[in-house]
Order: sequence, then C-alpha cells, then structure tokens
Amino acid sequence: MFWAMLAVAVGFVGLAVLAVLAVRVFVEAQRLSRQVADTTRRINSAAEELERAAVSVAKAGGDAV
Repeated sequence: MFWAMLAVAVGFVGLAVLAVLAVRVFVEAQRLSRQVADTTRRINSAAEELERAAVSVAKAGGDAV
C-alpha cells in the first residue's frame, strides 16, 4: 500500500510542477506579446517619420532641379 500512495504523491507533485511551469510560460508569452506590440508601434512610427522625411526631401529635390 505504501508504494501505491507514494506513486500517487509523486504523480501529484509532477502535475503541480507542470502547472507551475505552464503558468510561467503563459506569463512570459504575455510579456513577449507586449514587447512585440511595443516594437511594432515603434517601427510604424519610424516608418511614418521616414516617409515624411522622404516627401520633404523629394519636394526639395524637385525645387532644385
């Protein structure tokens, strides 16, 4: 009977460890998602600034020619 109870206890501990790891993976995935969203916003902002700069350079170049 001891071995059966030990097996159940080890199984429960194993499931508890897996649950803790699953929570950690979930939290890190959310953190990564926030970082990706922030980086996407920054890239879009930089692309808009680059587009505005290119338009002004093109207008200035058109005036000089």
